[in-house]
Amino acid sequence: QLQPVESGGGSVQPGGSLRLSCSASGFTFDDYHIGWFRQAPGKGREGLLCISKFRDTSYYADSVKGRFTISRDSAKNTVYLQMNSLKPEDTAVYYCAVSGWSCSGYEVGMDYWGKGTLVTVSS
Repeated sequence: QLQPVESGGGSVQPGGSLRLSCSASGFTFDDYHIGWFRQAPGKGREGLLCISKFRDTSYYADSVKGRFTISRDSAKNTVYLQMNSLKPEDTAVYYCAVSGWSCSGYEVGMDYWGKGTLVTVSS
């Protein structure tokens, strides 16, 4: 069973940056499509962006365009979510999700999920 593991969450002030990481042992991430989702308190899970195994990037949330980017490091078998210019409304649990089929901004389109990492943006 592929189990992604997220790391890098924490507390940051508005305007700050964080980089989240997603990795999984025993699997070659380059063979999969990797997405980032988030769930804010009291809200449903939202698809943010995804990087395909061909390294194409898809954005699903207009609110993060121009601020968040996704990238792969094949040598480290890791996918990153770089988050800049963070806002209080970015506060959420961030999830890494993996698909063997294609990128998707919907939960049902992804096959494997991490347990999430909390990001809090507050002054």
